[in-house]
Amino acid sequence: MSRPVTLMTAQWGDLDLDALCELAKDMGYDGLELMEGNHFDAKKCATDKAEADRILATLDKHGLKTWALAAHVVGQCVGDNWDPRLDNFAPGPLAGKPDEIRAWAIETMKAVPAAAKNLGVDVVTGFLGSPIWAYWYSFPQTSEEMVAEGFAKIKELWTPIFDEFDKYGVKFALEVHPTEIAFDYYTAERLLDEFDRRPTLGFNFDPSHLIWQGVNPTIFLRDFMDRVYHVHMKDSAVTLDGKAGILGSHITFGDTRRGWNFRSLGHGDVNFEEIIRELNAAGYTGPLSVEWEDSGMERVYGGTEAAAFVRTVDFEPSDVAFDDTIKND
Repeated sequence: MSRPVTLMTAQWGDLDLDALCELAKDMGYDGLELMEGNHFDAKKCATDKAEADRILATLDKHGLKTWALAAHVVGQCVGDNWDPRLDNFAPGPLAGKPDEIRAWAIETMKAVPAAAKNLGVDVVTGFLGSPIWAYWYSFPQTSEEMVAEGFAKIKELWTPIFDEFDKYGVKFALEVHPTEIAFDYYTAERLLDEFDRRPTLGFNFDPSHLIWQGVNPTIFLRDFMDRVYHVHMKDSAVTLDGKAGILGSHITFGDTRRGWNFRSLGHGDVNFEEIIRELNAAGYTGPLSVEWEDSGMERVYGGTEAAAFVRTVDFEPSDVAFDDTIKND
């Protein structure tokens, strides 16, 4: 099918935009899902059209386009309760200053939709963070009131940001993901209800974060398809061996002892054929964006293979019923 195949740039942040564009084109991609902080600066692109035009010209020079921006890191800093890991995401002078980190994140996220407008895109993928992720296991006891307060806090923090998204006609596609306020089927449903099904908020469908939790990605996609604004192509493999569990054992990604790992496309347990069938049934024509995160494989080899894999699996829907020719007139 003619859906564009793009590359999410977060995992390639060590390359400048020009070098990454050259490499992405060589690997077989149609465009890039640009990550804020790595390959575009939201505040600069929001206020300086020339900066946005420079980025678009660089893409065009290499025959690439962008259909979506990504704002995962800064979005995480909006909704999370601070711990030292957030210092890795915020500007250096803000390290250890929770209130200032959140204020910076909110200000930056409010600039993202204006940047998106100047870059000619109307979807931003990302994270919301979660003030209650630490409560995911209910010991010490997690009350219903604590959970409700967490969802309400996310609504309070993100409503003014989404107002800016509405102003520019841009949608936010949350990547349902552990550490987010919505990390599985039921929390995703609850989040939409918390925002009164506000059209601004939808999902960046990524099957790799669902399958290891035991959530069927195809069912999730079918039930939430009207809110799927963007699609990540990413795989993961569950390799439970009686020692390792799905919680990861505090073992680093890529270590073969882990109970699950992200894998390059086609090397894991995600059934991409079923996903493509659901996307076809729904008429989704947006990008299929490869988020490449396989610590056990050389990335240029993997990124090249992944682009080819997407093109192979992205078949077109039929325009006829198979039994049309045997009907009597």
